[in-house]
Amino acid sequence: MNEMKTYQLNNGTTIPSIGFGVFMMPPEECEAAVLQAFQAGYRLIDTANAYMNERAVGRAMKKSGLPREEIYLTTKIMPIDFGYEKTKAAIDATLKRLDTPYIDLLLLHIRFGDYLGAWQAMEEAVQAGKVKSIGFSNFEAPQIEDIVTHANIMPAVDQIECHPYFQEHEIRALLKKYGIQVECYYPVGHGDQKLLAEPILKEMAKKYDKSVVQIILRWHEQEGFIPLPKSTNPDHIKANLDIFDFELTEAEMNQIRGLDTNRSYFQDYYDHTTEEEHAKQFLNIPHPDYDAQK
Repeated sequence: MNEMKTYQLNNGTTIPSIGFGVFMMPPEECEAAVLQAFQAGYRLIDTANAYMNERAVGRAMKKSGLPREEIYLTTKIMPIDFGYEKTKAAIDATLKRLDTPYIDLLLLHIRFGDYLGAWQAMEEAVQAGKVKSIGFSNFEAPQIEDIVTHANIMPAVDQIECHPYFQEHEIRALLKKYGIQVECYYPVGHGDQKLLAEPILKEMAKKYDKSVVQIILRWHEQEGFIPLPKSTNPDHIKANLDIFDFELTEAEMNQIRGLDTNRSYFQDYYDHTTEEEHAKQFLNIPHPDYDAQK
């Protein structure tokens, strides 16, 4: 029987090897799902300012009865709040919404705007004890190198889209160079039915008496990634965590590695735009009223 493990980050802290995502869950639905996740055994919860459900996550943490130190809490700052002063204010507002004295992992959500000013504010938040670890999500190689060059505190985690159809080898090689841990959103390909029907995955599922989703999550685990599956179904929430009592062979891992088609579901939304146009979509939107969330 394998057990869920933790990874040691490059700053000496540890993080669970699988987490629970709450991307765009409405507050009431989010609160119930996070409570279910805690009951199932998850301890890593991944939210963001942009998801508009930080208050719900905070309530679930309190209602769970778990000691705060047993929960690994991640949230993210959007580009509209990048910049030294704006990010300082955003961090304090985030802590208030989550009703917590500290954040375990704080990420810059996407690569546009004054991310260097934001990074400086996050470094100060670490020094003040408001944040334990810092990193980014949806950053490309040039921006990663820029932050590493200017950082006083090295990034600990990069949260990227990663699944059997989109394995991000180049970014992973860069992250490995700097000892940055890979976290994966869309770990089962955004629920792509083609991926879930892949014959080799179905064969493995039959062999191990598991679902195809469990096979994919186990692949993430053995690759050393941290997958962030999302569900509001209590049975699926439990099943997504039930991946530690079997192990794929190296031949099977290689079969899954061979499924890579470089297909990004996140990038699908932006294929018609240039990088400059993409940036404008994030930097010129009206500022969201985070505190209007329930």
